[in-house]
Amino acid sequence: MPEITSASIRSKAKEFPSRTSGPEGSPLGKALAAEAIGTALLLATVIGSGIMGERLAQGNTAIALLANAIATGAGLIALILAFGPLSGAHFNPVVTLSEALTGGLPWLKAPGYVFAQVVGAFAGTAAANLMFDLPVYSASHHARHGAGQLLSEAIATFGLLAVIKGCSRSRPAMTPFAVGAYITAAYWFTASTSFANPAVTWARSASDTFAGIRAIDVPGFVIAQALGALAATLLFNWLLPRNDTTDRDTGKATHV
Repeated sequence: MPEITSASIRSKAKEFPSRTSGPEGSPLGKALAAEAIGTALLLATVIGSGIMGERLAQGNTAIALLANAIATGAGLIALILAFGPLSGAHFNPVVTLSEALTGGLPWLKAPGYVFAQVVGAFAGTAAANLMFDLPVYSASHHARHGAGQLLSEAIATFGLLAVIKGCSRSRPAMTPFAVGAYITAAYWFTASTSFANPAVTWARSASDTFAGIRAIDVPGFVIAQALGALAATLLFNWLLPRNDTTDRDTGKATHV
């Protein structure tokens, strides 16, 4: 077995694109397929683990949420590592639009990315529901409203974009692990359990389960997410300009 060293990890990191930039010259069809499949698997993870956790927790909501959070964080790490080389593994419209705003993704590709993410999200929701013998889609009755919930979504999305941009521009190899860890934590420190993703939010309204959200509450969440993402994009475009970043492990300038 080859020896694994910090130098070899850094060498491999150069071959792995940042989560948000995606590989240069990647065929658009492959990138869109990666976004759709990755987002579908993400939704299957979020909703499926919520259903399983609630069924096994026997009424203990804290245990159900813990199971949901751990599964989602672990799933994100795996999915970003798997699909990052193909599309940058956005799985999230606000990540895609943030990248387009800062030059990390051509604007012409952004609509395709968002469409693939939304289609994938609803496909993943259907898969999760079917795996647990539930209707393909069912309107969620899980109320998530109020100022605290909206503030939570703005903060959760701000933090997510901050982690992505901070890591992808300084330690890109660590981005998948940082994103998974952040989302796991944000499940617990936000009142909303950190949706932080418009495609995920809309799709979860079609599952009347532990992870669901009422359709009437979705627009407020999406607006809050957009505001949080915009704030993080503007801040990190100033803190870490795309053409002036440094790999913290090597000390060398990077251009991402």
